[in-house]
Amino acid sequence: MVEYIDTHTHITDEAFRGEEEQVIERAEEAGVTRMLLADIDSGGRDAVYAVCDAHPGVLFPMLGLYPGSVDARWREELDALPAWLGKNPAAIGEIGLDYHYGTEFRKEQMEVLRLQLEFASAHDLPVNIHLRDATEDFIKVLEDCRHLHLRGNLHAFSGSAETFERVARTGDWYVALGGVLTFRNASIARDAVRIPLERILLETDAPYLAPTPLRGSRNESANIPRIAEFLAGIMGISVGEVARATTRNAVRLFPRIARKNEINIAH
Repeated sequence: MVEYIDTHTHITDEAFRGEEEQVIERAEEAGVTRMLLADIDSGGRDAVYAVCDAHPGVLFPMLGLYPGSVDARWREELDALPAWLGKNPAAIGEIGLDYHYGTEFRKEQMEVLRLQLEFASAHDLPVNIHLRDATEDFIKVLEDCRHLHLRGNLHAFSGSAETFERVARTGDWYVALGGVLTFRNASIARDAVRIPLERILLETDAPYLAPTPLRGSRNESANIPRIAEFLAGIMGISVGEVARATTRNAVRLFPRIARKNEINIAH
Protein backbone atom coordinates (compact mmCIF):
# COMPACT_ATOMS: atom_id res chain seq x y z
CA MET A 1 0.00 0.00 0.00
CA VAL A 2 1.26 3.46 -0.90
CA GLU A 3 1.43 5.61 2.22
CA TYR A 4 1.70 9.38 2.54
CA ILE A 5 2.13 11.91 5.33
CA ASP A 6 0.55 15.36 5.16
CA THR A 7 3.07 17.48 7.05
CA HIS A 8 0.87 20.58 7.34
CA THR A 9 -2.91 20.83 7.57
CA HIS A 10 -5.59 22.73 9.47
CA ILE A 11 -8.35 20.21 10.16
CA THR A 12 -9.82 22.41 12.88
CA ASP A 13 -10.34 25.31 10.48
CA GLU A 14 -13.90 26.61 10.24
CA ALA A 15 -14.02 25.34 6.65
CA PHE A 16 -14.20 21.78 8.05
CA ARG A 17 -16.56 22.42 10.94
CA GLY A 18 -18.81 19.42 11.46
CA GLU A 19 -16.95 17.39 8.84
CA GLU A 20 -13.69 16.67 10.60
CA GLU A 21 -14.30 12.93 10.87
CA GLN A 22 -15.21 12.59 7.20
CA VAL A 23 -12.13 14.59 6.18
CA ILE A 24 -9.88 12.30 8.22
CA GLU A 25 -11.60 9.21 6.82
CA ARG A 26 -11.19 10.40 3.22
CA ALA A 27 -7.52 11.10 3.86
CA GLU A 28 -6.90 7.62 5.23
CA GLU A 29 -8.77 6.06 2.31
CA ALA A 30 -6.43 7.96 -0.03
CA GLY A 31 -3.39 6.53 1.76
CA VAL A 32 -2.64 9.60 3.88
CA THR A 33 -2.21 7.79 7.16
CA ARG A 34 -0.63 10.56 9.23
CA MET A 35 -1.28 14.29 9.35
CA LEU A 36 0.44 17.09 11.25
CA LEU A 37 -1.79 19.91 12.45
CA ALA A 38 -0.36 23.41 12.48
CA ASP A 39 -0.85 25.60 15.54
CA ILE A 40 -1.67 29.29 15.04
CA ASP A 41 -2.16 30.82 18.49
CA SER A 42 -3.88 30.23 21.82
CA GLY A 43 -7.31 30.90 20.34
CA GLY A 44 -7.45 27.62 18.44
CA ARG A 45 -5.00 25.47 20.39
CA ASP A 46 -7.57 23.58 22.48
CA ALA A 47 -9.35 22.41 19.34
CA VAL A 48 -6.12 21.28 17.66
CA TYR A 49 -5.01 19.20 20.62
CA ALA A 50 -8.50 17.78 21.25
CA VAL A 51 -8.84 16.37 17.73
CA CYS A 52 -5.30 14.98 17.90
CA ASP A 53 -6.09 13.30 21.22
CA ALA A 54 -9.13 11.73 19.55
CA HIS A 55 -6.99 10.30 16.73
CA PRO A 56 -3.73 9.05 18.27
CA GLY A 57 -1.20 7.79 15.76
CA VAL A 58 -3.02 9.55 12.92
CA LEU A 59 -3.13 13.23 13.87
CA PHE A 60 -0.16 14.97 15.47
CA PRO A 61 -0.17 18.53 16.86
CA MET A 62 2.40 21.24 16.45
CA LEU A 63 2.85 24.15 18.85
CA GLY A 64 3.66 27.75 18.09
CA LEU A 65 2.71 31.34 17.38
CA TYR A 66 2.00 32.06 13.71
CA PRO A 67 3.57 35.30 12.40
CA GLY A 68 0.18 36.64 11.35
CA SER A 69 -0.93 36.35 14.98
CA VAL A 70 1.96 38.45 16.30
CA ASP A 71 0.63 41.67 17.79
CA ALA A 72 1.07 43.71 20.94
CA ARG A 73 0.20 40.60 23.04
CA TRP A 74 2.96 38.42 21.60
CA ARG A 75 4.84 37.98 24.86
CA GLU A 76 1.72 36.68 26.60
CA GLU A 77 1.25 34.21 23.74
CA LEU A 78 4.82 32.92 24.01
CA ASP A 79 4.54 32.59 27.78
CA ALA A 80 1.64 30.17 27.24
CA LEU A 81 3.64 27.72 25.10
CA PRO A 82 5.65 25.75 27.72
CA ALA A 83 2.49 24.47 29.41
CA TRP A 84 1.67 22.49 26.26
CA LEU A 85 4.96 20.64 25.98
CA GLY A 86 3.54 17.79 28.04
CA LYS A 87 1.14 17.07 25.17
CA ASN A 88 4.11 16.00 23.01
CA PRO A 89 3.91 18.35 20.02
CA ALA A 90 5.63 16.99 16.93
CA ALA A 91 7.20 20.36 16.10
CA ILE A 92 7.22 24.04 16.91
CA GLY A 93 5.07 25.55 14.21
CA GLU A 94 3.82 27.13 12.29
CA ILE A 95 6.21 29.95 13.04
CA GLY A 96 8.11 32.37 10.83
CA LEU A 97 7.77 35.73 9.09
CA ASP A 98 5.00 37.16 6.92
CA TYR A 99 5.14 40.71 5.54
CA HIS A 100 2.53 40.19 2.82
CA TYR A 101 -0.05 42.40 4.52
CA GLY A 102 2.40 44.91 5.95
CA THR A 103 5.44 45.36 8.17
CA GLU A 104 3.82 47.03 11.18
CA PHE A 105 5.06 44.22 13.44
CA ARG A 106 8.25 43.40 11.54
CA LYS A 107 10.56 43.80 14.55
CA GLU A 108 8.18 41.87 16.78
CA GLN A 109 7.87 39.04 14.24
CA MET A 110 11.63 38.71 14.04
CA GLU A 111 11.97 38.65 17.82
CA VAL A 112 9.16 36.11 18.18
CA LEU A 113 10.80 33.92 15.54
CA ARG A 114 14.17 34.06 17.30
CA LEU A 115 12.64 33.17 20.65
CA GLN A 116 10.67 30.26 19.19
CA LEU A 117 13.74 28.91 17.41
CA GLU A 118 15.56 29.00 20.76
CA PHE A 119 12.55 27.30 22.38
CA ALA A 120 12.58 24.55 19.75
CA SER A 121 16.30 23.98 20.13
CA ALA A 122 16.08 23.85 23.92
CA HIS A 123 13.44 21.11 23.70
CA ASP A 124 15.02 19.25 20.77
CA LEU A 125 12.07 19.85 18.45
CA PRO A 126 12.01 20.57 14.71
CA VAL A 127 10.39 23.73 13.40
CA ASN A 128 7.70 24.24 10.78
CA ILE A 129 8.25 27.55 9.01
CA HIS A 130 5.77 29.91 7.39
CA LEU A 131 7.63 32.37 5.17
CA ARG A 132 6.03 34.99 2.94
CA ASP A 133 7.63 38.10 1.46
CA ALA A 134 10.37 38.11 4.10
CA THR A 135 13.17 35.89 2.80
CA GLU A 136 16.12 38.15 3.58
CA ASP A 137 15.04 38.81 7.16
CA PHE A 138 14.39 35.11 7.65
CA ILE A 139 17.83 34.11 6.44
CA LYS A 140 19.36 36.81 8.65
CA VAL A 141 17.63 35.30 11.68
CA LEU A 142 18.78 31.80 10.70
CA GLU A 143 22.38 32.94 10.28
CA ASP A 144 22.25 34.50 13.74
CA CYS A 145 20.89 31.21 15.10
CA ARG A 146 23.40 28.80 13.55
CA HIS A 147 24.60 27.84 17.02
CA LEU A 148 21.17 26.31 17.72
CA HIS A 149 21.73 23.49 15.19
CA LEU A 150 18.17 23.85 13.92
CA ARG A 151 16.22 21.34 11.90
CA GLY A 152 12.94 22.01 10.19
CA ASN A 153 11.02 22.59 7.00
CA LEU A 154 9.79 25.48 4.91
CA HIS A 155 6.08 24.86 4.59
CA ALA A 156 4.17 25.60 1.36
CA PHE A 157 7.50 26.23 -0.31
CA SER A 158 7.26 28.20 -3.54
CA GLY A 159 10.71 29.78 -3.55
CA SER A 160 13.75 29.05 -5.66
CA ALA A 161 16.26 26.23 -5.40
CA GLU A 162 18.84 28.93 -4.63
CA THR A 163 16.78 30.12 -1.65
CA PHE A 164 16.59 26.58 -0.32
CA GLU A 165 20.36 26.20 -0.74
CA ARG A 166 20.94 29.37 1.30
CA VAL A 167 18.62 28.15 4.04
CA ALA A 168 20.14 24.65 3.98
CA ARG A 169 23.56 26.08 4.81
CA THR A 170 22.24 27.19 8.22
CA GLY A 171 20.97 23.82 9.48
CA ASP A 172 19.12 20.58 8.69
CA TRP A 173 16.34 21.78 6.40
CA TYR A 174 13.61 20.34 4.18
CA VAL A 175 10.95 21.87 1.93
CA ALA A 176 7.28 20.89 1.94
CA LEU A 177 5.58 20.99 -1.44
CA GLY A 178 1.83 21.39 -1.82
CA GLY A 179 -0.82 22.42 -4.30
CA VAL A 180 1.14 25.40 -5.61
CA LEU A 181 3.49 22.92 -7.27
CA THR A 182 0.68 21.99 -9.68
CA PHE A 183 -0.39 25.53 -10.58
CA ARG A 184 0.09 26.61 -14.18
CA ASN A 185 3.38 28.48 -14.67
CA ALA A 186 4.38 28.02 -11.01
CA SER A 187 8.13 28.54 -10.78
CA ILE A 188 8.44 25.96 -8.01
CA ALA A 189 7.63 23.24 -10.56
CA ARG A 190 10.87 24.17 -12.33
CA ASP A 191 12.90 24.52 -9.15
CA ALA A 192 11.59 21.39 -7.40
CA VAL A 193 13.57 19.14 -9.74
CA ARG A 194 16.75 20.85 -8.50
CA ILE A 195 16.02 20.04 -4.87
CA PRO A 196 17.14 16.56 -3.72
CA LEU A 197 14.22 14.18 -3.20
CA GLU A 198 15.63 13.32 0.23
CA ARG A 199 14.90 16.94 1.23
CA ILE A 200 11.26 17.05 0.10
CA LEU A 201 8.07 16.58 2.12
CA LEU A 202 4.43 16.68 1.01
CA GLU A 203 1.67 18.83 2.49
CA THR A 204 -1.70 20.36 1.68
CA ASP A 205 -2.06 23.41 3.99
CA ALA A 206 -5.73 22.40 3.85
CA PRO A 207 -8.22 23.98 3.51
CA TYR A 208 -6.00 26.29 1.42
CA LEU A 209 -4.08 25.86 -1.85
CA ALA A 210 -5.96 22.97 -3.44
CA PRO A 211 -4.00 21.43 -6.33
CA THR A 212 -4.99 21.65 -9.98
CA PRO A 213 -7.66 20.83 -11.17
CA LEU A 214 -9.29 21.60 -7.81
CA ARG A 215 -7.71 25.04 -7.45
CA GLY A 216 -10.09 27.46 -5.78
CA SER A 217 -12.01 24.77 -3.93
CA ARG A 218 -11.55 23.57 -0.37
CA ASN A 219 -8.37 21.54 -0.02
CA GLU A 220 -8.12 18.30 1.99
CA SER A 221 -5.38 15.90 3.02
CA ALA A 222 -6.95 13.36 0.65
CA ASN A 223 -5.46 15.43 -2.19
CA ILE A 224 -1.87 14.55 -1.26
CA PRO A 225 -1.72 11.80 -3.94
CA ARG A 226 -2.44 14.42 -6.63
CA ILE A 227 0.57 16.43 -5.49
CA ALA A 228 2.70 13.29 -5.34
CA GLU A 229 1.69 12.29 -8.86
CA PHE A 230 2.62 15.71 -10.20
CA LEU A 231 5.98 15.64 -8.42
CA ALA A 232 6.67 12.15 -9.74
CA GLY A 233 5.89 13.33 -13.26
CA ILE A 234 8.27 16.27 -13.27
CA MET A 235 11.02 14.24 -11.60
CA GLY A 236 10.61 11.29 -13.93
CA ILE A 237 10.17 8.75 -11.14
CA SER A 238 7.30 6.60 -9.88
CA VAL A 239 4.63 7.75 -7.45
CA GLY A 240 5.75 4.93 -5.18
CA GLU A 241 9.25 6.39 -5.03
CA VAL A 242 7.83 9.80 -4.11
CA ALA A 243 5.59 8.26 -1.44
CA ARG A 244 8.39 6.22 0.13
CA ALA A 245 10.93 9.04 0.09
CA THR A 246 8.64 11.77 1.44
CA THR A 247 7.27 9.47 4.14
CA ARG A 248 10.81 8.54 5.17
CA ASN A 249 11.82 12.22 5.17
CA ALA A 250 8.84 13.20 7.34
CA VAL A 251 9.59 10.50 9.89
CA ARG A 252 13.23 11.56 10.00
CA LEU A 253 12.36 15.23 10.55
CA PHE A 254 9.45 14.61 12.93
CA PRO A 255 10.53 11.57 15.00
CA ARG A 256 7.51 11.85 17.31
CA ILE A 257 5.29 10.63 14.48
CA ALA A 258 7.41 7.50 13.93
CA ARG A 259 5.94 4.04 14.41
CA LYS A 260 7.84 1.26 16.14
CA ASN A 261 9.13 -0.16 12.86
CA GLU A 262 10.39 3.30 11.86
CA ILE A 263 12.46 4.16 14.91
CA ASN A 264 15.73 3.53 13.07
CA ILE A 265 14.64 5.91 10.30
CA ALA A 266 13.81 8.61 12.80
CA HIS A 267 17.27 8.38 14.29
